[in-house]
Amino acid sequence: MVRAQQTRLHLRLERSGARLQAWATNPWRRGSLLLIVLLSAFACGNAITSITGALSLLDPVAALVCVAFVELAIRLRRPLLLVGGDPLGLQLLDMARIGLLYGLLLDGFKLL
Repeated sequence: MVRAQQTRLHLRLERSGARLQAWATNPWRRGSLLLIVLLSAFACGNAITSITGALSLLDPVAALVCVAFVELAIRLRRPLLLVGGDPLGLQLLDMARIGLLYGLLLDGFKLL
């Protein structure tokens, strides 16, 4: 397997996860970050259903994308659980999944 070239961008991207975990050691920062991810995913879920509902053309494609995202998030949970340590990545992934599903379901109940 060929390794990627060690550029400044590559090194900064590698260090960004550790820097984010160090920044989120404060409980208020962690809570605000999780809330931002939850609300952003909720807004994306609302936007997906609103746009596809207005166009009435991409409903199956949008459903496939949403199901694929949720399945990918579920499959990424196990490696993040096995890593141990600070579960910030796992919590961010869960908040994104919950927010997206809540946004989709809320618009689904509006249609009933």
